[in-house]
Amino acid sequence: MTEPGDGRPSDALRGAAPRGAVRRGDSRRVAALVEYDGTDFAGWQSQTHSASVQDAVESAIGFVAGQPLIAICAGRTDAGVHALGQVVHFDTTAIRTPRAWVLGVNTRLPPSIALQWAGEVSLGFHARHVAVRRIYRYYILNRSARSALQRARTAWIHRPLDADAMHSAAQVLIGEHDFSAFRSIECQSKTPVRRVLRIDVRRQGDTVWLEIEANAYLHHMVRNIVGTLLEVQADSDPAGAMGRILAGGERHRAGMTAPAAGLYLWRVEYPAVYGIPAPSGRFW
Repeated sequence: MTEPGDGRPSDALRGAAPRGAVRRGDSRRVAALVEYDGTDFAGWQSQTHSASVQDAVESAIGFVAGQPLIAICAGRTDAGVHALGQVVHFDTTAIRTPRAWVLGVNTRLPPSIALQWAGEVSLGFHARHVAVRRIYRYYILNRSARSALQRARTAWIHRPLDADAMHSAAQVLIGEHDFSAFRSIECQSKTPVRRVLRIDVRRQGDTVWLEIEANAYLHHMVRNIVGTLLEVQADSDPAGAMGRILAGGERHRAGMTAPAAGLYLWRVEYPAVYGIPAPSGRFW
């Protein structure tokens, strides 16, 4: 993924198709960067009896396009999970400038969802399949008093947390492993093997945050990792405790599933040729 302002996405931002863009009949493929507060939604994926981010996004884009369409996302976030850098793509015969897509769609979205960028891409782009890696962040408010303003944006843990111990334990997870211990029972993935590229835990004042970068994730994997770190950080050997849980592969030996409110799909990275910009990163 390229950073805004480095020159790569500029053509798309000005309204021209990036190099390599192709046409198939009258169809065009458009990618978009979407930010949302997931508090009031049952997750990204369309639900029969609940409000979903996908339904809201498809309805708004379809209105601007003047035709029904399907939006494919980079990662299906769960109920209550937020996104700073969700990426979607959709196919349409409508011709709109990037500015028209963003401004038009945002007038039809609820205040909790907003497009941050849109641009035409080649038909070879796929928001999910060509993603190189996905980065999630998890925020914990670590103080004795709960917050009224952050109640839906962070997890509140009142007992003191040792961020250094959590970071040390988290390093055990780097690499390609069987993550069955951190996999929900509802997970439908064919394999529990995933590759974690980086994981950091840091403290800033009353906030402890975790950032994890991986090729893909199992259902509830990040929240289960956070819940386990909350437990092993108090162990005399946090890294050893985490290693035993990982090696054991049994979900009941790991920690609780941390609350959805603290989790954010932070960024999705793609090969530079597609020109997908990164989200601002200045949210927090």
